[in-house]
Amino acid sequence: MKLVILLGDGMADHPIEALEGKTPLEAAETPNMDRIAREGRGGLARNVPPRMPPGSDVANLSVMGYDPRRYYTGRAPLEAAAMGVSLGPEDVAFRCNLVNVDLDRGVMVDYSAGHISSEEGRELIAALQKSDPKARLYPGVSYRNLLVRGGDEGLQAVCTPPHDISGQPIDGYLPKGEGAAALREMMLASVPILAEHPVNLRRAREGKRTANMIWLWGQGKAPSMPKFRELWGVEGAVISAVDLLKGMGVYAGLEVINVPGATGVLDTNYEGKVAACLEALDRVDFVYLHVEAPDEMSHDGKLEEKIEAIQRFDERVVGLVLAGLERSGHQWRVAVLPDHPTPIALRTHTAEPVPFAMIGSGIEADGMEAFSEREGARGGCGTIDGWRLMGMMVERAGIGSAGSS
Repeated sequence: MKLVILLGDGMADHPIEALEGKTPLEAAETPNMDRIAREGRGGLARNVPPRMPPGSDVANLSVMGYDPRRYYTGRAPLEAAAMGVSLGPEDVAFRCNLVNVDLDRGVMVDYSAGHISSEEGRELIAALQKSDPKARLYPGVSYRNLLVRGGDEGLQAVCTPPHDISGQPIDGYLPKGEGAAALREMMLASVPILAEHPVNLRRAREGKRTANMIWLWGQGKAPSMPKFRELWGVEGAVISAVDLLKGMGVYAGLEVINVPGATGVLDTNYEGKVAACLEALDRVDFVYLHVEAPDEMSHDGKLEEKIEAIQRFDERVVGLVLAGLERSGHQWRVAVLPDHPTPIALRTHTAEPVPFAMIGSGIEADGMEAFSEREGARGGCGTIDGWRLMGMMVERAGIGSAGSS
């Protein structure tokens, strides 16, 4: 049995007046996800447990079959694993965003510094590293970078993701609590260094947003997680453009597949991801295929682009994966879902349950008519803890086990 999870990050939303009360999922043309809902079974997945932050880290950990209440230690350690950065027992990793702040008004303008390129980000991180030899800075993808500190200073600080405060004054969201002073000092010290860097001077001349500050958040120590095959009895792979998902794959013992042209935004290499998925299924039994674009469009507040991202995911990922599996001669099951809602009106994540649907061998239809938030609430599976979805995938499939956390 071949198992595939197709995850459209942040696809779920709230009803929008401009869409006549529909959500983007309901407004988008999604014949392939609708087919999975009509011919399969589904419900709502609670991927963010109560009192946990509604981040992609917590939510994707759930969907991957790990109870985050047991295994989650922070976002940055997962990204460190994807970057090949080994954390010692005393190390604390921090996500280090390159952001654009209106320094005169003290307002967060852009959590991604205009989706700065990885090459430009690498130059800026190198300059910051030279200015502070005590810090260990590592360049990542675009605006997403990493900082590692020895010792627990800052581990307990309250840090806010910058994508949660777009358009808001930053004063109330700078790190607070134990060890926060050192983090604030590092963030503010980055401003004069970045201001005069050739990368930012060039971006300013070209009318692009500059990366004029770093923002530290998502801190944590290395997690201790069982391998995916130990939990579920299946060897697998993960395909994503973002380090967070790759890092989860590293800790889970999944094969991490890098696809050329996978960007994490609307222009990502959808077909390349599908080809890598289908090829991987010749050697493993499970693939987790993640697409970031709907979430990025939500954070940017771009409604039309979010709908377009959902439609591209449906046509160029879901439809092609289904067609490839139907040609393969294998028995198979496919599940499709978001990790969390990212409502356009809020431009950040929320914790509500999200719709999911499964189709394939041994799965009977349960009455849903389309793939959406409202139809998910009608699904025969009801509302489940997200980490149990993987158990439903392998149940009675002749592979693996029911798993437990």
